[in-house]
Amino acid sequence: MSSAAFAERLAAVHERVARACERAGRDPGDVRLIAVSKTFPAERVREAQAAGQSVFGENRVQEALGKLDEIPDAEWHLIGPLQRNKARHAAGRFHRIHTVDSEALAVELDKRARAAGVCQAVLLQVNEAGEASKAGVAAGALPALVERVLELDGLDLRGLMTIPPRAATPEDNRRWFAGLRELRDRASASAGRQLPELSMGMTGDFEVAVEEGATWIRVGRALFGERGAA
Repeated sequence: MSSAAFAERLAAVHERVARACERAGRDPGDVRLIAVSKTFPAERVREAQAAGQSVFGENRVQEALGKLDEIPDAEWHLIGPLQRNKARHAAGRFHRIHTVDSEALAVELDKRARAAGVCQAVLLQVNEAGEASKAGVAAGALPALVERVLELDGLDLRGLMTIPPRAATPEDNRRWFAGLRELRDRASASAGRQLPELSMGMTGDFEVAVEEGATWIRVGRALFGERGAA
């Protein structure tokens, strides 16, 4: 795909975001787009940069680190599961880590961030539907995890993230996006501080996520095409 072709897709996604914001009475500037570049080579990221996209998301730490080293001027987010033994590689390398889902991982990441002399911005991944196949803290255990993470000086808790169950229509996921916003609002009130960010919505449902308050949307296929595409 050329930069021009990517630019067309990018403009189309931004237009869809703008329309969703208009329906919800939101400012489109409050929604940021993460281009999900997992499995795509660095050359495709450069094409996207040339088209005006600056924020990219990766699922695996090892795959991401090579791209981070090759393209250090991009803003990189980790949006896939993070194992505790990979925390030392992730701390301080990503603008946001969206997938902290346990006290053990948070404590390890905090230790590694402090050793690196950084304060790592994180979001907590919530498994709202309790799916065994997905990572994430259960909604009922979220308040305790929020409280614990706020005690860790090496972490900057910014908000929540979710991946809803596979759905027949985008509208079917509205309940999960609205639910995450409500969980965030309750956590903010309990913590006595703002947790402003909601990472939710992908290619198939990001417009509904935006209507329900998403501040980060994670879009891959609508921008890069199918995985493995040239």
